[in-house]
Amino acid sequence: MTLSELKFIVAVARERNFRRAAEKCFVSQPALSLAVKKLEEELGVTLFERSHKDVAMTPIGEQIIAQASRTLEESNRIKEIARMGNNQLAGPFKLGVIYSTGPYLLPEIIPALRQLAPDMPLEVEENLTANLETQLRNRVIDAAIIALPFDVPGIRCEPLYDESFVVAVPDIHPWADRKEIHAEELADEKVLLLNSGHCFSNQVVLACPELSRHGEVLQGNSLETIRNMVASNLGITVLPCSAAVERYQNPLIKTIPFTHPVPTRRMALAWRKGYTREKAIACLVQAIRALKSPCLQAIVEVE
Repeated sequence: MTLSELKFIVAVARERNFRRAAEKCFVSQPALSLAVKKLEEELGVTLFERSHKDVAMTPIGEQIIAQASRTLEESNRIKEIARMGNNQLAGPFKLGVIYSTGPYLLPEIIPALRQLAPDMPLEVEENLTANLETQLRNRVIDAAIIALPFDVPGIRCEPLYDESFVVAVPDIHPWADRKEIHAEELADEKVLLLNSGHCFSNQVVLACPELSRHGEVLQGNSLETIRNMVASNLGITVLPCSAAVERYQNPLIKTIPFTHPVPTRRMALAWRKGYTREKAIACLVQAIRALKSPCLQAIVEVE
């Protein structure tokens, strides 16, 4: 049984005529008739009732030809998958991203990707770093934007950019008119951070070790929730610079830079070693590194 023979019997069933079916399949009528007879002999059934005026499917032939049609559709699907595989920028790309980055980076890179790879829409998964690591290893997602360090066996990382942190305080806070803040000063304030498990909170604590020893820390579920808590004068917080650009500014909040050395985080793209869509990875890296933002200092690796 071959795909060609399946095509022949589907054509005969559709045309109800061997001659027209042969023309549709671009073969001679004797060749098509011989192939149909060979398939009938192999299956041990009669697929068509033949007469001088008409060709009709037998009851068993109707069932087999319906299955043959489905088989041909699936074989065409295999070709489509192969075609998409040959074009690495075709088909959805499943991108994981940590919570403290997704809402602020995605609106910037999606328009760029629409230009660079219009046939590669992003399917986005926001999650904690630990969960993204599991999804990456289990092939649930294709790649993830995470903060370094991210040392996972079998995973490659490409540094993308460094991002500085800023302090956010209520507009009625004594610091509201300050030009800059020392990281050590946070230990004397009520600081709002993301719940444990978020790498951004860990990075803030690393930048100000005294915060974990002497500071008063409250936790929230998202940076936007924390931003609103700051606006209501519940405390202060630290934000990644991308969350403090003009489009996200709140008139009830003042953002203040840190003094040098400014706390920062290094963001990277992580994907599995041996992942076959290398051009998709390169396209994503290109889109991110091309962003024009004073908050993000792109990292260009030297060959």
